[in-house]
Amino acid sequence: QIQPVESGGGLVQTGGSLRVSCVASGPTFSYYAIGWFRQALGKEREFVASVNWNGDTTYYSDSVKGRFTISRDSAKNTMYLQMNSLKPEDTAVYYCNAKNSGGNYWGQGTQVTVSS
Repeated sequence: QIQPVESGGGLVQTGGSLRVSCVASGPTFSYYAIGWFRQALGKEREFVASVNWNGDTTYYSDSVKGRFTISRDSAKNTMYLQMNSLKPEDTAVYYCNAKNSGGNYWGQGTQVTVSS
């Protein structure tokens, strides 16, 4: 079974940029729809962005559209989320998700903190 593993979180100032990555161990990401979710302290987990199996279709939440870019590198079995113009409200644990008809799989999360 696929196991996503996130990395790249950290502390950044308002207006800064950060890139988080998600590497899949086990089956290749190619057989999954993959995406990013986030959960701020005391709030429910919310959708951020997703990309289809071949990378040609992307979706974004309204709150990040125009600032974040999702991409996937099939050769490296890796997904990225480039985050620009970060705001304090982007502070959250960011989770990688992979799903297909066989299941729905989550990584352990990586903390992104945006200081004001």
